[in-house]
Amino acid sequence: MSELVAARVRVPCSTSNLGSGFDTLGVALDRYLEASFEPGGRDFEVERTGTLETLDESVDTDHVATVFIEQLRREGVVPRGLLRLDSQIPVGRGLGSSAAAFVAAYDLARAVRGADPDVEAAFRFACAREGHGDNAAPCALGGLRAVVPGTAGPRPLLLPLSGDVAFAYAAPAAEISTSQARAALPHHVAHGVAVSALGRIVALTKGLADGDPELIRIGIADELHVPHRLPLIPGAVDAMGAGYEAGAWAVTISGSGSGLISLCALDSAGAVAAAMRAVFEAEDGRGGCVSLALRPDFAGVTRGGSSSHGTR
Repeated sequence: MSELVAARVRVPCSTSNLGSGFDTLGVALDRYLEASFEPGGRDFEVERTGTLETLDESVDTDHVATVFIEQLRREGVVPRGLLRLDSQIPVGRGLGSSAAAFVAAYDLARAVRGADPDVEAAFRFACAREGHGDNAAPCALGGLRAVVPGTAGPRPLLLPLSGDVAFAYAAPAAEISTSQARAALPHHVAHGVAVSALGRIVALTKGLADGDPELIRIGIADELHVPHRLPLIPGAVDAMGAGYEAGAWAVTISGSGSGLISLCALDSAGAVAAAMRAVFEAEDGRGGCVSLALRPDFAGVTRGGSSSHGTR
């Protein structure tokens, strides 16, 4: 087999669920994980910057490193060199950091072997690792995605998204693991609750396509997961209220938390994000809260280049 070559990939973050779209909907947003590899030397090393800099992870526990090595060893290659990871994505706060890591590792392992991208395969891989595809699909493929059951496995469907829809994100310093968030959910829901959820997701997808604030607000309302997870996020209820006061059309939990995501007009995103963050900072008192004004990413995983989007 030929020697490995230097390569770089970039993967967007994502917000998922969007209220009534629980475990089904996700949209890629413009904050990124960049992963690059430079072959050489006798050892395998990992260098982390950005939001990953303070993580206490070994090669054996880092998602990107473990998957990257695993994929190359399947091809009979033991990688030696430097894996650089630079991320703008808050970790453990509802912006799909783990899905981005799986997608990045899968595509980078192909890139260093000189193989063409296979974004559908990257999606399937990340979906299998995550156990659900609502973050994996937008991270790999970009845009607004619905993941539905198919005869050959989960299918990621591209849905229309109006250019008038912007996103505002804010999170407290506290992180919430997906397993912790799932443990808060009830094992059974009433038939009426399930029926209401079906109507709301229709309103949500139509509202996102048309940029209709009223339909988006109807569709963001949820009884399946949001009420059960809100108590895990200190200050969340007040932060949601602040988002609405600042002009948000709708506010809900981003992914499984701890972040909140607002949908709003393009010129309101910065103010909405700042208003929610201010509540979290007052509640927390320690610092480490974050806010971002975000736009959709329609490219998904890409190769080469570097991100020019800073945090706000």
